[in-house]
Amino acid sequence: MKILLISVLIFAFATILLAAQTPTRIKFARGAVSVNITGKLKGYRDGKKYVIKVRSGQTLRTQQTGKNYITISIKDPNGDDVSDSDASCNNRKEVTPTLAGDYTLTVVECQKADAWRGTFRFRVTVL
Repeated sequence: MKILLISVLIFAFATILLAAQTPTRIKFARGAVSVNITGKLKGYRDGKKYVIKVRSGQTLRTQQTGKNYITISIKDPNGDDVSDSDASCNNRKEVTPTLAGDYTLTVVECQKADAWRGTFRFRVTVL
């Protein structure tokens, strides 16, 4: 009986962890080329993942639009980091030309700015 209970608890815990790590799919309104994203972070150790599907040869841009400083990293469909690092918080990115497929965007609190918790905002544009 204990083994069954432990197995159920492990399964439930694993399910919760997987659900928490599932990226949010970014979708555009019909005819739109950009979308504003809002999320929440609990601190330096927290992060949010987003996935966006693009075609080959497009330009993918991200830009922080809220007051809280964030760092955005981007991985291409092959899993390669295509973020262009700059001296700022890396809250503005451009990937051009893109490969066809899903790009993963990870948003974390900027380690170079003052600590904060709460809401972040950024814009994603695909041309």
